[in-house]
Amino acid sequence: MTDQKNLLLAIVLSIAVLFVFQALFPTEPPPPPPPSATDEDGRPAPGAVPVPMLSVPADRSEVLAESARFPINPGRDRGRVSGSIALQGLRLDDLTLLGYMQEVGGSEEIVLLSPAGGPMPYFAEFGWVNAAGGSVGVPDSDSIWVSEDGKRLDAGEPVTFRWTNEVGVEFRQTLELDENYLFKVTLSVANPTAEELALHPFGFVRREELPDLVGFYILHEGPLGVFNETLEEFDYDDLLGEAPEVFESTGGWIGITDKYWLTALMPDRTSNVRARFSASDRPDDGERYQVDFLGPAMAVPAGGLATYATHFFAGAKEVDLLDGYRDALEIPLFDRAVDFGWFYPITKPLFYVLHWFSGLLGNVGLAILALTVCVRIALFPLANRSYKAMSRMKKVQPKMMELRDRYKDDKQKMQQEVMELYRREKANPLSGCLPILLQIPIFFALYKVLFVTLETRHEPFYLWIRDLSAQDPTTIFNLFGILPFTPPGFLMVGALPLIMGATMYLQQKLNPTPPDPMQARIMMALPFVFVFIFAPFPAGLVLYWAWNNLLSIAQQWVIMRRMDAQT
Repeated sequence: MTDQKNLLLAIVLSIAVLFVFQALFPTEPPPPPPPSATDEDGRPAPGAVPVPMLSVPADRSEVLAESARFPINPGRDRGRVSGSIALQGLRLDDLTLLGYMQEVGGSEEIVLLSPAGGPMPYFAEFGWVNAAGGSVGVPDSDSIWVSEDGKRLDAGEPVTFRWTNEVGVEFRQTLELDENYLFKVTLSVANPTAEELALHPFGFVRREELPDLVGFYILHEGPLGVFNETLEEFDYDDLLGEAPEVFESTGGWIGITDKYWLTALMPDRTSNVRARFSASDRPDDGERYQVDFLGPAMAVPAGGLATYATHFFAGAKEVDLLDGYRDALEIPLFDRAVDFGWFYPITKPLFYVLHWFSGLLGNVGLAILALTVCVRIALFPLANRSYKAMSRMKKVQPKMMELRDRYKDDKQKMQQEVMELYRREKANPLSGCLPILLQIPIFFALYKVLFVTLETRHEPFYLWIRDLSAQDPTTIFNLFGILPFTPPGFLMVGALPLIMGATMYLQQKLNPTPPDPMQARIMMALPFVFVFIFAPFPAGLVLYWAWNNLLSIAQQWVIMRRMDAQT
């Protein structure tokens, strides 16, 4: 019996560790500089993606004002993004996501892309590099492009940009934005010379400072991609000081993900590409993280034309939207940009149910309550078996304590009598533990849904809960706002975690008390410990756990009443 109680205690504590453990890794020492992507003249080396230089950081608005730019949806009425394109280098480096705010009730929108030279540079660039042995002049990060048509880039209205080298080879890029976050980029080269050219198309996304990270181990933040139907993920510090990670693939995609936002390059799905993850931390220009692809060498005949089409996603990780792009453009595993984790076959269906309830009930908090009820219904047979076992154990507990007192000097005899008692009363301690173990994957999958999906971000519930994706803003240590001071972060224990702790305490009182006094004290202390563990968690998760506990208490109480009546 003691061993079995120890097993159950280990399970409970393991779950707690899973919730609170954060992956904290020491920073790697500064790595040596990576191989240069330019030749002695400063031009891109054959087969290499250009590496733009950094300037001294300045205010973002000043950097934007100092460069010639082409506007993207300046009226903010023709799509879901707004910003501009730098005509020098034809770089997508200014993009704001409309409708998504930095803070609940705030007016500052999410800025996704930012130019080099300002704070947190983050940008994308496309172009051509010479194949091995080629030397034709190609546009680089200093080239000034000219727009051929239109004065702005709006959803559904493509714009073409042109740059011509010294021998008349004309490079064009046509950018087309859909009504959401997807750019179609069509690269073309017109060759008026008498010689055939060989060029590789490329695209890259560069991030020149490490962003603020959530840092929770169940969420991937950083470079990722899908190559040959396989998802590859790298932490930022995995790449520093290491050689670039290179993958050969037919199609696929490569990008950089935050918790809720994503940039991704999607080369032509039928072409063979060389995708690369790289990073450096040079003393003169700081940390730089880059993902890029290099397309196949394309022959541009004399007097002829070559064209290559690719796509670039820069926006919010809305699950339905990613699913739509995955299916329409045949982008493999594009929905995996949302980190549904190992329990994907459980996690994603749970998300769909939550999303459906949210649309039906008009509130994500109510959707969480409804989804929890559905989970409880699905697990009803298992839970019934568990609670019946606990009820039998609670009924035989007085007899078991009597046996322990009677045979306290004969351990072997005591164990024999206890096993006989279990057989006679049809009580099995493991039957109460095993159903709980089978529920853990479902609970963890639901936890993942509430933690990683954008659909719960900044969504209110009722009363004091204004954001289900943030922790409860109240705390008992200033009497929930009555006292005029804000306690330190570790004392931010709000009303919702206290409610959750109270439900855990009630549930403990319904369970059989462990025969070992030390184990009993530990089990009764767990609700208090879990209050502090859950305090910094998003309110939606705490709401789910408290509501799940209440449903468990109701179900367990009914079963125990029935068991007593049968007795």
